[in-house]
Amino acid sequence: MARRKRNQKQSDETLVDIVEVRDQAQGFMDANQNYIFGGLVALVLIVGGFLAYKNFYQKPKQQEAVEQMFRAQQRFEQDSFALALTNPGGGYMGFLDVIDNYGGTDAGNMAKYYAGVSYLHLGKYEAALDYLKDYSPAGEVTPVMKHGALGDAYSELGDFDAAMKQYKKAISAGDNEVLTPYYLKKIGMLHERNGNMADAKASYERIKEEYPGSPVSRDIEKYIVRASQG
Repeated sequence: MARRKRNQKQSDETLVDIVEVRDQAQGFMDANQNYIFGGLVALVLIVGGFLAYKNFYQKPKQQEAVEQMFRAQQRFEQDSFALALTNPGGGYMGFLDVIDNYGGTDAGNMAKYYAGVSYLHLGKYEAALDYLKDYSPAGEVTPVMKHGALGDAYSELGDFDAAMKQYKKAISAGDNEVLTPYYLKKIGMLHERNGNMADAKASYERIKEEYPGSPVSRDIEKYIVRASQG
């Protein structure tokens, strides 16, 4: 009997607690419903605005940017880098205008890479660095491309320590059958330049062992021999 009363008392206390919590929550809702409703409306507007921006502004801008950049990409592939940057012809924009007018799009971002590499080929290495640093790569290949191009720009400027760092970032950014051995070879050549023959040999041997089918591996044996004799 005593146990039954004790259990009933605990049950009653639990019910009172639940009712109090419910009443407190209801009181909070009643007192703050304007704020809560305003917050929900703001959230809906933010989400709706973001979707509208993506679908009705950003997507059309991306399509425009792709269309505008078409001729500049053709000029780039023809090694007409100066024209690709500013005047590809046919009324189309060069990479620099695409960046200025469509900077928030994926195409505008890619134009920064094209511009950086174009300046690299034109011997304007500081400009190349500026655009390549601003480029935001994605996926497995473009990070390798970005860091490799940065390494080339620093190397041309004589900053071999910075070049080495970028080449190492390039081979760490992704495993690519063509690009990774290419930049491994550049790392080996920089090691040779610095007199680090053991490190140079290790880079060359890695190409031979891990990327035997790459174009770089075809004559890599002579680099291994040279580093061994250094």
